[in-house]
Amino acid sequence: MLFGLDGVELGLIIVALCLFGGILSGFPVAFAIAGAGILSFAIIAALNSAGLLIHQAIDTGSEGYRALIASGVKPESVSIFRYPDLARIATPVFPQGWEVALDRNVSFIVNRINERVLAGQSIETLLAVLMFVMMGITLERSGIAEDLLTTMARVFGPLPGGLAVSVVVVGAFLAASTGIVGATVVTMGLLSLPTMLRHNYSPEIATGVIAAAGTLGQIIPPSIVIILLGALAGDLYSAAQETRAMAAGCNDALTYLGEAAVVSVGTLFQAALLPGVFLALLYALYAFGYALLNPSRAPSVAMEGQAGGQAVTRGEAFTWFVGAPLGLIAAMLLAVNLGVVGSQSLAVDSFTDRTGGASLRTNVSAECMVSMIELHGQGEWDRAVAETEAIAAAGGEHESVRLSPEEIAARRAEKEAAAAPIGTGVALIFVLFALVLALGRGVAPIRDPRPLLIGGVGVVSGLLVDMLLIAPSASAGATVLMLALPLALAFYGAAAAARRLARNDLIRVVFPPLVLIVAVLGSILGGITNPTPAAALGAGGAIMLAAYRRLRETERSAKVIIWATLAIGAAILIGVNFDLRINREEGVGVESIAAFVAAYAAYLYAMFGLLFSCWVLFASGVLTPVVRETAKVTSMVFTILIGSQLLNLVVISFGGEHYIQEFLRSYDSELQAFLVVMLVLFVLGFVLDFLEIIYIVIPIVGPVIYGGSFDPKWVTIMIAVNLQTSFLTPPFGFALFYLRGVAPASVTTGHIYRGVFPFVLIQVLGLAILWFFPAIVTVVPAILG
Repeated sequence: MLFGLDGVELGLIIVALCLFGGILSGFPVAFAIAGAGILSFAIIAALNSAGLLIHQAIDTGSEGYRALIASGVKPESVSIFRYPDLARIATPVFPQGWEVALDRNVSFIVNRINERVLAGQSIETLLAVLMFVMMGITLERSGIAEDLLTTMARVFGPLPGGLAVSVVVVGAFLAASTGIVGATVVTMGLLSLPTMLRHNYSPEIATGVIAAAGTLGQIIPPSIVIILLGALAGDLYSAAQETRAMAAGCNDALTYLGEAAVVSVGTLFQAALLPGVFLALLYALYAFGYALLNPSRAPSVAMEGQAGGQAVTRGEAFTWFVGAPLGLIAAMLLAVNLGVVGSQSLAVDSFTDRTGGASLRTNVSAECMVSMIELHGQGEWDRAVAETEAIAAAGGEHESVRLSPEEIAARRAEKEAAAAPIGTGVALIFVLFALVLALGRGVAPIRDPRPLLIGGVGVVSGLLVDMLLIAPSASAGATVLMLALPLALAFYGAAAAARRLARNDLIRVVFPPLVLIVAVLGSILGGITNPTPAAALGAGGAIMLAAYRRLRETERSAKVIIWATLAIGAAILIGVNFDLRINREEGVGVESIAAFVAAYAAYLYAMFGLLFSCWVLFASGVLTPVVRETAKVTSMVFTILIGSQLLNLVVISFGGEHYIQEFLRSYDSELQAFLVVMLVLFVLGFVLDFLEIIYIVIPIVGPVIYGGSFDPKWVTIMIAVNLQTSFLTPPFGFALFYLRGVAPASVTTGHIYRGVFPFVLIQVLGLAILWFFPAIVTVVPAILG
């Protein structure tokens, strides 16, 4: 053995040296990774051919090994780390020669590129990266981020540490729209650091809060880290749990776990929401507490400018901004609980329900039964056995049976009789109208209330019409006709309220990007769509929002964009309420044709609005740099993906991946193994960007950390928060270098290090809280799932 090291250990050292050498060489990271893979393979192959790389493998023919297997130990559990005293046998790291390994690597890299980059299932998820990046860059380059920061500074500035709190709030906004740490830190540094220093904020608290708020893009959805990590984690978790089930003696993971071994990016977004908001809240609380203890180093600041609109008394503000909205929401919830508002769907399945199966499969081998009892507990197993016996006593499982037309009609009549008087959709639309009317009254309480009263009449009359005149069996066309007048009145009042709201700086600046973020995240978190269509919605919305801002700046009419936005809403509403399939064999009615024409017209106008927005941004010089920057970022992502696949295959070819996994599995507790992985990732986060860690390190350790009993959502979010912590930690944190690049000369590196240290402690505290209270991660997916 060379230098007393095992051949596989030496191979891993060579790969690590080539990787770090390539990154430090100054070459683009994506090409440095691929080059490191090629160079390290060549070195390892040469040393192997010279007989210098010898792997000391366990001799499976020895007496000790046979005795160990005979005692009941499974072969896959035997490793040199658990049983170092077993007899060894010297083998080359490439048992069949480096030529065979090279041939396999070339085949695998072609297949993986095809699966993960060109035409595989994960390509749709990766496309979301492109559009989320474009969404964030558009919001930044168009000046919307600057408007947000200025407006939030006016709101929070008079509070102790108000500017620092506003940086955290805007950082969370940008994180929810950009998802890129470097872009957020640079933007916040350029926009807020000079302002904070000019108002006598200490360099430490100013730089610390900017760097920390910038890293929120690691965890707050739609985080690029979560998207890329989630696409990989789903495959790793599924494969690892299948392996775990086989080792337990069960046929598949579904049998063993009692549920499918699946984790999606949308589910991870749900899991990341609460931890992200929690960390942002901790940052803001620290900034506020720091200002209370050190008022001279984080003073309150009365920012110039006005919020816009008329003077509002405290009573009026409380009534219209707090009391009325809370009252409307409470009334809606009360009506739902009382059954006044609810579903009016009369959809009836054409088949009867088939008999439900037991909560766990019980027709399994004895070995699998023991494993399942150990995993789920004796009580759950006994309950599943009782359920199986009850099903058998009832004649066994029954397949679905087609219902007759008379039975379908009878069931539909039962559902209509039990339906709520007011449909949920109708109630929600009119409550939203009422909220807009209340806010419009609040920002201008002394203006003529008659337009808002007309809108209120439309809201009340619409609810009454739906309750008294519209039956659940009424067609969508008839419903629209009967609600046309109330909707027109409500829309008239809401339009007047919207014009008043547009004069208020806080609402005008914050509300549009907030609606965009809520629409994007809400469609994902609510399970309406997956991240890719939502990302497309976000990118298109950001372009239209930026064009609207540009038109308003130049005092040109933005009605095209406003009507295009309304057209999008109209198309969605028509699609939800009407059957737009005009090629049905059973014939298409006039109502469906009219709805299709209206939806298609709305779609065409929305497309025109989007193209018009692109032209506005192109003419103003915004679109070109946005597209160029988006292309640069996404090209980097995909190139690193390809290069990291090559490096991974090199590690696999000489047994490095298996060697590392055996080392991690040698720990008696999977908690210890996971802690080791977290420490390694934390250290690697100093020198590797999240892309390299996700695509190089996670595939190697993933089969271990995702192959245990830990919730995969918790594991993934812990990794993301851990990387966020390492990106903040001096002296090598990436966020610190981004901030150093845009900070003025008066701000030293020492200022940045001292300023960020408390936030590193907050990150560690956050990690500890997530470690001991994993429900913070799992509660939102459990509620929304």
